Amino acid sequence: MTFGRLSARHGVTGRSVKGALVSEPKMRGNFRNLFFLCGLLLMFSSHTAGQTCRGRCGDVLEKCSCRATCMTLMSCCADYNQSCFQVMPHSSSMLGGEALRCLSLDLPPGGKLLCRFKGEILRDGFIDAEGHAYCISPLLYETGWIPFDVSTDGINFDRSAQYFSVHPSKADPTSKVILVNATQWQNYGTPNVGGRLKMTWNNSLIRAERINVELWAYRESQTGGGTNASPPPQAQLHYLYSLGRNLTNSGAFSFSPKPRREYSDWELGNIRITAGSTAEGERDVRGLWSGAHLLAWHLEEAFRENSAAWARSRCLQWDDLETNLPDFLSELIDCPCTLAQARADTGRFHTDSSCDIERGSVCTYHPGCVHCVRAIQASPEHGAGQQCCYDHSGDLVFTGDSVGGSTPDRAHDWGSPPYVQPPRVPGYSHWLHDVLSFYHCCLWSDRCHVYLKHRPSSGCQNYQPPRAGVVLGHSHYVTFDGLRYTFSGKGEYHLVSSPETELSVQVRTAQVKLKNGTLARATRLSSVAMKQNGSDVIEVRLAAGARLQVLKNQSVLPFTEQSWMELHGVFVFSSCPESVTVTFSSGAAVEARMFGGNMAVTVLLPAEFNRHARGLLGSMNSDPSDDLTTQLGEVIPSANATSEEVFTFGAGWNISKNSSLFTYDSEHLLHLYSVPSSHDAAFVPAFSPPQSLDDPLVADVLVMCYGEGAQFCKHDALMTQNLTVGNATLRAYEEHRALMEALKPVVSCGWLPTPRNGRKNGTRYLEASTLSFTCSQGYIMYESAERTCLGDGTWTGEQPYCITDDQVGFVLGAVGSLSALVAVAVMIKLHNRKQKRERKDEPIQMVNQEQTC
Repeated sequence: MTFGRLSARHGVTGRSVKGALVSEPKMRGNFRNLFFLCGLLLMFSSHTAGQTCRGRCGDVLEKCSCRATCMTLMSCCADYNQSCFQVMPHSSSMLGGEALRCLSLDLPPGGKLLCRFKGEILRDGFIDAEGHAYCISPLLYETGWIPFDVSTDGINFDRSAQYFSVHPSKADPTSKVILVNATQWQNYGTPNVGGRLKMTWNNSLIRAERINVELWAYRESQTGGGTNASPPPQAQLHYLYSLGRNLTNSGAFSFSPKPRREYSDWELGNIRITAGSTAEGERDVRGLWSGAHLLAWHLEEAFRENSAAWARSRCLQWDDLETNLPDFLSELIDCPCTLAQARADTGRFHTDSSCDIERGSVCTYHPGCVHCVRAIQASPEHGAGQQCCYDHSGDLVFTGDSVGGSTPDRAHDWGSPPYVQPPRVPGYSHWLHDVLSFYHCCLWSDRCHVYLKHRPSSGCQNYQPPRAGVVLGHSHYVTFDGLRYTFSGKGEYHLVSSPETELSVQVRTAQVKLKNGTLARATRLSSVAMKQNGSDVIEVRLAAGARLQVLKNQSVLPFTEQSWMELHGVFVFSSCPESVTVTFSSGAAVEARMFGGNMAVTVLLPAEFNRHARGLLGSMNSDPSDDLTTQLGEVIPSANATSEEVFTFGAGWNISKNSSLFTYDSEHLLHLYSVPSSHDAAFVPAFSPPQSLDDPLVADVLVMCYGEGAQFCKHDALMTQNLTVGNATLRAYEEHRALMEALKPVVSCGWLPTPRNGRKNGTRYLEASTLSFTCSQGYIMYESAERTCLGDGTWTGEQPYCITDDQVGFVLGAVGSLSALVAVAVMIKLHNRKQKRERKDEPIQMVNQEQTC
């Protein structure tokens, strides 16, 4: 038995030994408590002698614990905080330079501190005048939680912590060097773009009176595949030269850039500002970084003399290189067909921050679009990414219709595990492989057709939306196949169990507490835990203040600095304390939302899970009649199942202790869920809420609760005698219905090109859409002037062509009608070949606006 448990059970608290003047009886009581406390401390010290967390963080020892849960269980080893410390801030750009304060690790000022990151990167730390210890985050080429340990003797690295390395674009904006007028920086040297360049920064973050301003540039060595003949490509962020040294730390600096021919091969980089005392190009020192940007401002004089010709040459070089690289388009998933699908499919797609409808759709990089999403997962073999953009009508935009359309990426912008090696380096690989070439071909020259040849929009003909199931309110379930039922069991249960895909989603329910403090005969969700394929275990649970708390492997995840976290085999997104989305590499997602103090959990599964899902959310086989299938495989017909039979079915899906994914970090959870059976057989819910004709609430409930979710709304309002609770349940159900509507499958017939020397009216390619075609003056239409998308995914008619009157007249006048038709067909075929040849050299008219890819 640990000291923490003893003290809790005997009512010993810190307040019992504090205070000022007290009465003699109280003083005697306090002395007794103090004597008892000292005795316990002596016993505990003796009991845990030799038990240390040095080098043992995360372990549970024989007599105490070094796991994060020990804090609330009061079972920590005496040196836990010193050995398994936290840092502040807990996140840093992967570029490094952030001073991470090691909390609880106070050392003598001027002492020696060594910091070792990932067990291999050794850097000096420092201790300030107040004894606070700091480690400087190093330059990395990866994102995620980075482990590190420290040594105070230069030998033993036995104290450990971790921090979160983030994509440079997601780093704290107040800690960045701001490039004033970013467009000027990116396009410097192109026609009518010049002058002085200016940058600003928060000078209080550089604790020095003098500073250095440096240019660092990025490149990737080799572009081969890492065969025996060629080593794998390597990422390199390299110091080039200083823009100024030993300058006054005023928070602003400007300069007139000069062409640097010797550095013209370095086209992507960052500005770094450090204290003036640091050596030139010194790595992993405290400093501030700008965002990555194109280094147009230092390119050779030839670029400034004729930027279009210079860029055109680079574009054609890229064309040759891209032609010889492996194909990545075939392994990308299709885009969702509609904006509604794209926003609802949170398991596979996430908002692209450069074009977000929630932020006013300022889509500078995608003219004509209102929202874009990116595929969360990079493609498995090449680490490629998918981007999908939509217009104001909610339709997918193709680059064949607009340069602001959807484009795939050879390198996923967010990178992909194992990171580090190109083209998987977050941000930078994407810039080199996809953005830089867009500037060369589209923004700085007239060769955008070359770019779009290698980055064509993906269609949506093969896209299949996920299926969704939900549990909401007071334990009301809607299965993947649409069956609705209520199971008010108290305990821990399998919401989704899929042994074939190794996905496990478990829920914990707790008894509903009424306003007057009594407990109702109903339950609600209090926690959901999940994992897949050896991923981190994620738990989302109710916390004080009607908010959600997220745990990773039993440790609380802080979302105060970052809203998006890449973890092992799983992504977690939390834009606010009332909303959490967890996404796995399979495309499965779990969404937790708060509605009036109750948690609703939605599970989204892609089509690959068909017939591979079991549990409280059913079988996912489009047949609701077998959704009440027990763990033993017995099917309870859902059409006429009684409330008691449903309860028996649900209770049978309780989890076993050895399969539990939950965290038991309090005496309450230990006693209520960990020790007893995971299903409380002694708790019997009210299968229907109490109703009385004399109850004045009934009339209001009947008015408020209507539509498909009425039965759940009525149940919760009458069970709690609270209209607000019923209304929250109704809102949760209506949101689920809206999600189901958004995820309805649609039929796409695929993109149709505009005929040469003609026009296409319309850009919608979904079922029942009709496109019409017209020819320019002097040309006549051959084949279909109008085509309609049918329900089987095919277009009516044939692809139209526009040919001149004199060509047709010449043929018709020279031969008979049958021969004429043959001749016209041959002429059109030859004409079409000519078009294709000409398209290779014909520039596409561009919108004069910056665009990312």
